[in-house]
Amino acid sequence: MLVVVVVLAQVPVASAHGGDGPLVISKQASIAVFLGGVGLVAGCALLKRREYVSPTTALYGIGVGLFVAILGIIIFDGVTPDPAYAASSMPFPRSWYELFGLGIGVSVVVASFGIGLHRWPTRPRYTFLGILMGLWISYPYIIRGSASYTHPLGYLIVLGTPILVGYIVWTDRGDVVRTAFRDCVARRFGATVTLLSGLFFLTSSGYLSFFWEEGLPRERVVTVLPVNYQLVQWDTLEIVLPQFPLTVALSIGVVTIVGLLSVLIGVNALLIAWQWRLEEKAGMMQGTAGTGSVIGACTCGCCGPLVAKIAVLAAGPSVAAPLYWVFVDSSSPLSALFIVATVVIFTATLIYSTEELVPSAT
Repeated sequence: MLVVVVVLAQVPVASAHGGDGPLVISKQASIAVFLGGVGLVAGCALLKRREYVSPTTALYGIGVGLFVAILGIIIFDGVTPDPAYAASSMPFPRSWYELFGLGIGVSVVVASFGIGLHRWPTRPRYTFLGILMGLWISYPYIIRGSASYTHPLGYLIVLGTPILVGYIVWTDRGDVVRTAFRDCVARRFGATVTLLSGLFFLTSSGYLSFFWEEGLPRERVVTVLPVNYQLVQWDTLEIVLPQFPLTVALSIGVVTIVGLLSVLIGVNALLIAWQWRLEEKAGMMQGTAGTGSVIGACTCGCCGPLVAKIAVLAAGPSVAAPLYWVFVDSSSPLSALFIVATVVIFTATLIYSTEELVPSAT
């Protein structure tokens, strides 16, 4: 984090989000930094597979590569103007949101019942998670209007999700996670990925910024305001430090969702690193278990705004507009589906990628 602040401090505050000042780091340079990080990650994974470096060395290199890639993303997000779209650019009427939201939500609930009873009759926790995710998608259309922002059901869905996910992981893979956590290298790698993921999610969603934006106060501000975030309203602590510059907005909801996604990614990385370390101890370095997950660990999740900006840079606002309205618009059911899918995918990956591992293997 300190290195990120030092590097970003070299970018003039006027250059952030389309300001008038000179750009020390251009969009193209930030993309080059990102691609350099991705290349380092892929290169280390390839060198490990070809047995040119040990799994431990590869893990340290991947950690550095992820940091460089995230740094490039943060800089790109900071120096690129925020896209603005008129309602006329919507690919379909907003009235369709309710049909999509209820349809997708109910389908997820029904599918969870059917698949759960057929596939995991002795693990009802999987069915409950599916039902909860279906409720997450359809909630704004079940509890309508401004009442949905303060309804207890909304808070129960958001706060209950990490509890249920934690119970599933602890019950099904708790012994493996505890064993992997004893490996210091794997533990450091998992912690690094967790922190980088959290940094990525916060900056890409605008809750953490190292860049000055027009309209922000020019003096230090510390205040608490009600902000709608993921289904309901949360009291949000907002801190603006223009002299750095630094803007932070945190709430129980932000910490819960960002923490859940980051920890899920970090635990996946922990288990992948542990598997690689087991290969090293056994003298086997050909395995690639989880390599794809490692490479993509910090480049998925709540990155809709970033995708829209890249589309603007590559092909103009006309191409980016549908992406914005489908994935970034807070009232879009597909925006909620993106969060839900991320939680389910990373939980499932964690469970099934270690299905044949036993702690005694160490």
